[in-house]
Amino acid sequence: MPLLPILRFPDPRLKKVAAPVERIDDGIRRLARDMAETMYEAPGIGLAATQVDVHLRLIVIDASETRDQLLTLINPEILEQDGLQVCEEGCLSVPGIYDKVGRAERVVVRYLDIDGQPQTVEAVGLLAVCLQHEIDHLQGRVFVEHLSQLKQVRIKNKLAKQARITA
Repeated sequence: MPLLPILRFPDPRLKKVAAPVERIDDGIRRLARDMAETMYEAPGIGLAATQVDVHLRLIVIDASETRDQLLTLINPEILEQDGLQVCEEGCLSVPGIYDKVGRAERVVVRYLDIDGQPQTVEAVGLLAVCLQHEIDHLQGRVFVEHLSQLKQVRIKNKLAKQARITA
């Protein structure tokens, strides 16, 4: 069971736009550690603070196969994006649901690291998808919102049915 409870779609709290982190202090560092532990345990490759009902611009990502390349991004901002790739995505807030989403093939993201130092990462492939997916969460968007209305309704119905079965 994850350390922090993860909000599940269509919870309205997933729609909240995250506020910038004003000060990186011990509370933010603890939140980042707890989020990373939650992400690894879930298991997932990315987690936005929005998903754990903390509405600050903080994400953790580890898209490595070895699960030892944790990125903590505070106040991430996409500076550049180009190309197009269509990948199957899933989400810890939408368990058991996977679908194809079009995203930029390459992104450049500026952020602050856990020590408050400005950093830039250029990413392609899975890391680029993950960065865009998690930054969407900070803007109050879940990946299923990139899908057709019909697919969104089907997903909501499937998740409601799952909730009734497990209740």
